Amino acid sequence: MTDPATTDAIPAPTPSRIPVRGGGMFPVRRIYCVGRNFADHAKEMGAAAPASKAERGQPVFFLKPADAIVTDGVVPYPHGTHDLHHEIELVVALGRDAPAGVLDPHNAEKLVYGYGVGLDLTRRDLQAAAKAKGLPWDTGKAFDHSAPVSELVPAAAVGDLDTLTLTLLVSGEPRQRGALSDLIWNVGDILHELSKLYALRAGDLIFMGTPAGVGPLQVGDAFVARLDGIAELRGEIVMPTGTGVG
Repeated sequence: MTDPATTDAIPAPTPSRIPVRGGGMFPVRRIYCVGRNFADHAKEMGAAAPASKAERGQPVFFLKPADAIVTDGVVPYPHGTHDLHHEIELVVALGRDAPAGVLDPHNAEKLVYGYGVGLDLTRRDLQAAAKAKGLPWDTGKAFDHSAPVSELVPAAAVGDLDTLTLTLLVSGEPRQRGALSDLIWNVGDILHELSKLYALRAGDLIFMGTPAGVGPLQVGDAFVARLDGIAELRGEIVMPTGTGVG
């Protein structure tokens, strides 16, 4: 007989899952995001960029809900905004739990299961309004369908990240391009810093930050995000259900 005290009051939600090249699915636990991890993007957003790694200070982190993942490329234009922006990013997927304590940045990448390419979609007007008032800007970043991502490629098939480049086309027009060698904090650095704040677990994703060239997306725009010949994400911004755009 089922014990009512241990029975779910409502059906448990199905976790978001990302296809893995070669077969299988990757269940998503959390999505961590890194802000201002390319100096050129920090400058275009009006923030100071470090002149050297010795001056870089602390990385900026924020989170998105795990169910913000989009794997089929179909992105409804979000409600509440008239200024949706694209931000192409390297996506890191963790396949192992981190040990207790602070990770050694030189060993942290052993936790990595694979890599992909994604978009950190941003309601820029909501983010800017919150920043102007000194308020948190969660509504500008953490919303439905705000994390489109490609299939994941196992780390062993990716090789040296520093040789790779992110590229974004929107309706055939080049918008963003950035070499991963230009990251202010690399993957090991970011996992080290995150481990000071959170218990990292298998299933976690990290969106590693975007290069310069962020800009608006409109209904009907098609996008192609590439991590060189490693991963590709194709999609389109579509009309949302319900009321009109915004």
